[in-house]
Amino acid sequence: MSKTSKEMILLYVFIGLFVLMAAISPAKFLSLGNLQSMATQLPELGLIALGMMVVILTGGIDLSITYTAALSGITGALVLSAGYNAGIEGAAVMFLIIKALLATLLTALLCGFLNGFLVSYVGVSPILVTLGTMTLFEGVSVWLTKGGAVSGFPEQFQWIGNGYLGFVPVPILIFIVFAFVTGILLERTAWGRSVYMFGCNPIATYFSGINTKKVVMFVYLYAAILAAAAAIIIISRYNSAKVDYGSSYLLQSVAIVVLGGTDIAGGYGKVIGTVIAIGIVQVLSSGLNLIGINRFIVDVTMGALLIAVLLLNSFIGKKKQEKGVRSETKKRSVAV
Repeated sequence: MSKTSKEMILLYVFIGLFVLMAAISPAKFLSLGNLQSMATQLPELGLIALGMMVVILTGGIDLSITYTAALSGITGALVLSAGYNAGIEGAAVMFLIIKALLATLLTALLCGFLNGFLVSYVGVSPILVTLGTMTLFEGVSVWLTKGGAVSGFPEQFQWIGNGYLGFVPVPILIFIVFAFVTGILLERTAWGRSVYMFGCNPIATYFSGINTKKVVMFVYLYAAILAAAAAIIIISRYNSAKVDYGSSYLLQSVAIVVLGGTDIAGGYGKVIGTVIAIGIVQVLSSGLNLIGINRFIVDVTMGALLIAVLLLNSFIGKKKQEKGVRSETKKRSVAV
């Protein structure tokens, strides 16, 4: 990362905020309990934001991603609650958990396939498709739960959202693995390069011989996989599943992706930028809550920070563009 890249600017902001919150309330903010709490809360939104980022890289958007998570989580919860009773133990419990995880993943993949098929093969606008499927998935979720919550899970399953490896929460380890895999897929594979190409110029990508339909299909399938991972953490942490769990993450995820430097029109964005943006939001939210700031003020502060970073990135981008124009003009004048 260069010193003036979007990601480096975000890193400076993150470090500055972390130091500021630590200085204001060192005993509370730097306590092991608070750091573990932040590491437990961050992955839910983080995984959904990563899924949103992958879709936005293509110039699209997935308005259904939170309800993909909700529906897949409810499906897994129904499998758990239907098969679990106090008498089973050992291998039977683990087999039940595996079935629930597979049910969650399969449901999410079906949701992602529906989005991907309508966008890539039918050619409907992503915002219209995902707006419709958002309502569809919400309706199915309400029908399955009758508007209530599904609960009654084995203690072993709750370990996924509440457990620790040493002193490190399991959810943050899951998030780190998916962030690493996402970075590798986008920056080290042919599919990842095709995603960036498609976001920059879909027509040129098509005429370069790339199967753009498959590229976009896998984008929505991968976003669904990330939503399923978020759903598993959410229902495990709350020990229940409900249609509105995680529903507030939709607009937050879009804001985080934009804050992380991803171009909303597609073609540019880095996983590290999104990860740092998630960290900024979590540090700001936890820090302000610890010092007793009203929740509405927290939202105002986050919005102001987002606008400030976007303006700063825009200013730096214009400066780089002007510098490039001056450099090109100087080269031409020398050549003449």
